[in-house]
Amino acid sequence: MRTASTDRQWDFFRAGGVDQVKLSSAADIMALDQLDQKLWMALSCPTTGLFLDSRTLELIDDNKDGRVRAPEIIAAAKWACSVLKNPDELLKKGETLPLRSIDESTDEGKNLLAAAKRILAKLDKADAEEITVEDATNTTDIFADTRFNGDGIITATAAEDPELETLLEQIIECMESVEDRSGKPGVNEEKVNAFFEAAEAYVAWHAKSDEDEAILVAGEGTSAAAAAVAAVRDKVDDFFARCRLAAFDARAIEALNREESEYLALAAKDLKVTAEEIASFPLARIEANKALPLGASINPAWSAAVEALAKDAIEPLLGKQTELTEAQWAELCGKLAAYDAWTADKAGAAVEKLGIERVREILASEAKDAIIALIAQDKELEAEANAITSVEKLVRYRRDLFTLLVNYVSFERFYRAEDKAIFQAGTLYLDRRSCDLCIRVEDTAKHSAMANPSRCLLAYCDLERKATNEKMTIVAAFTSGDSGFLFVGRHGIFYDRDGNDWDATIVKIISNPVSIPEAVWSPYKKFFALIEAQVEKFAASKDKALQDQAAAAAAKAPAAVAAPAAPGKPAAAGAAPAKSPFDVAKFVGIFAAIGLAIGAIGGVLVAIFSAFFKLAWWQMPLALLGVMVVISTPSVIIAWLKLRQRNLGPLLDANGWAVNSRAKVNIPFGASMTQVAKLPKGASRDTRDPFKPPSTARRVVTLLIILAASAFGAWYFGAVEAYFPGLLPKSGWMKAREAKKKAAKAAADKAAADKAAKAKAAAKAAADQATAAKAAAAKAAAAKAAADKLAAEKAAAAKAAADKAAAAAKAADKAGSAAKPKPAAP
Repeated sequence: MRTASTDRQWDFFRAGGVDQVKLSSAADIMALDQLDQKLWMALSCPTTGLFLDSRTLELIDDNKDGRVRAPEIIAAAKWACSVLKNPDELLKKGETLPLRSIDESTDEGKNLLAAAKRILAKLDKADAEEITVEDATNTTDIFADTRFNGDGIITATAAEDPELETLLEQIIECMESVEDRSGKPGVNEEKVNAFFEAAEAYVAWHAKSDEDEAILVAGEGTSAAAAAVAAVRDKVDDFFARCRLAAFDARAIEALNREESEYLALAAKDLKVTAEEIASFPLARIEANKALPLGASINPAWSAAVEALAKDAIEPLLGKQTELTEAQWAELCGKLAAYDAWTADKAGAAVEKLGIERVREILASEAKDAIIALIAQDKELEAEANAITSVEKLVRYRRDLFTLLVNYVSFERFYRAEDKAIFQAGTLYLDRRSCDLCIRVEDTAKHSAMANPSRCLLAYCDLERKATNEKMTIVAAFTSGDSGFLFVGRHGIFYDRDGNDWDATIVKIISNPVSIPEAVWSPYKKFFALIEAQVEKFAASKDKALQDQAAAAAAKAPAAVAAPAAPGKPAAAGAAPAKSPFDVAKFVGIFAAIGLAIGAIGGVLVAIFSAFFKLAWWQMPLALLGVMVVISTPSVIIAWLKLRQRNLGPLLDANGWAVNSRAKVNIPFGASMTQVAKLPKGASRDTRDPFKPPSTARRVVTLLIILAASAFGAWYFGAVEAYFPGLLPKSGWMKAREAKKKAAKAAADKAAADKAAKAKAAAKAAADQATAAKAAAAKAAAAKAAADKLAAEKAAAAKAAADKAAAAAKAADKAGSAAKPKPAAP
């Protein structure tokens, strides 16, 4: 893909889950400052611990902070391209730089070409047309025969005057030397000034002894006298202090002379006069106000020092003495006090070894100006010498810069090239695998604390080459296979980038999924590991219980034998110890619980086998596969998620890199980084093992037992009868099952018949009830009809009576009207 950044079109490639810039020309290198640094794979890396010449990285590291940063990479790329006629030389492999490639159209290019030719001439290669890294870095030979090399450091051979050469040798001897470009010890202007300052200070200090006679009180022997006094000062002070304490209280004398037991302890050893135990005893026997004897009564460990005190200090300053009183000791120390103060204030000690006369002679000469002039003459060649250093830088950049870029700006070398990346230390062979992703580590604890987010299975290994006594530590990422047999302490072989082999020992492991197949079988391995652990735990507990019981019995046996019999009741010989009563209820409960558990387990197994053997033959493997899918799916999903998150970045960040993007290690790429052992193509195999272990027969027997058990289960639970009826006699379980089915069927038939009879009787009763209800309804209807008729008749009679009464009333009204008199006429 292509994308624009500023005014340049860039090419990118996809690797590690991220788009990375592809550097394919010198134009790409020159335009790195135009590439957005958010697109760089790294922004910083250390100058050590990489498979790239650390000297090259040091030259790129301008601020000398031990890290190569993006701006320094850009500056190095621009400078290298600016001094080459064809910057594409940077993309070519090789150790040499053709002289014709240097661009002499610029002043810097001319200086570089001249310096390169001078280097080759110094190495007797004046006719050479190319220069190598080894030529450019061989400064020892380049500057071996030169008086000056432009570094501001001169050696003794830089002086043509023998006296000046001797002085330079003395300055180098007195002051710490500085190594010049030729590899020889020399001095710079700072060392020369320091030397002459020390010389002046030493002369001024020494002049004080000439001015004050109290300083050199014993003349030339004053130094020896002071040394003799200093050697015994503390011990003599201790002696007189003890004597004063004895004078204060005589009871302290024995304690002040040390206890007799301490002498007895010494007597039991092989003694030497200088033994520390003897030296710690008093200088002489302690008595009240006693003088220090200077003869044979002195502690033998201090006799030589006291003898030197008498000879070098007491005799010259106090006269010959056989003993030394406390007052004389104070007088002696007082006479040397001025000398002690003078020596304590000594200046210019660095040049003291030359002697005061030689130092005065040096200061009286004009040697300092001559040496400073030589240093100035050397510095005049600084530009030319720096050009020689620039030649080294250019030759190294020609060889190493592009390699650094494809391991820094992008990780093309890691993802796409056949060569290893600069952070890959070599290949680890262990557990029938080869791991190519191995990174050197300085601090295992610190690195492992930051590396876990990589989601890789990491094995930290200590490496050692006993032949050369070399040691180092690496971390290897296992990205294929499984982790079942990786553990701390396991050994392997590591081959570094130079082909050297190292003994490797795993010292720490950070566990993470390695592959999908491992995740499929992981739940089963964990289950069997759990069972194994529980069995071992149970066996260990029982073994411990037996041992505890045996120990308790052994402890009780002597007590039982020694215990006296009760009065009147002699113990019977060989009488057995009393037993606790048998708790029947307790054991009944235990056996009941065990029976229930076995029954429950058996029931579950019977149900499982019954359901399984009811399946069709083609359904059985599908059922097993389904069970495996259910068990393994969660583990596979978790492993898949973690494998997708595997990332190189944390491994490099923990080593001091500043990785700018995720650099994923997916499953296919991981398989290429960790290769599992495979037989060569076309290889033949002889499967006959003449040393086959006896366990093979056991495995065969075990397999036969499993097959027999499976066949028995298939016959016992009816699977054979289901697919091959009548082939084998039925098992008791099948007969019982069939009898149970027949009894259940008969009971069901009887229940159905009884139910039908009851239903029939109920139907008849319902019919009878319906008939009776019908008759009662008819009777009720007849009764109603009779009642209706009677009511009608009664109604008719009542009506007739009413009509009759009405007619009678009408007739009466008519008769009354006729009999009533008419009113008179007016």
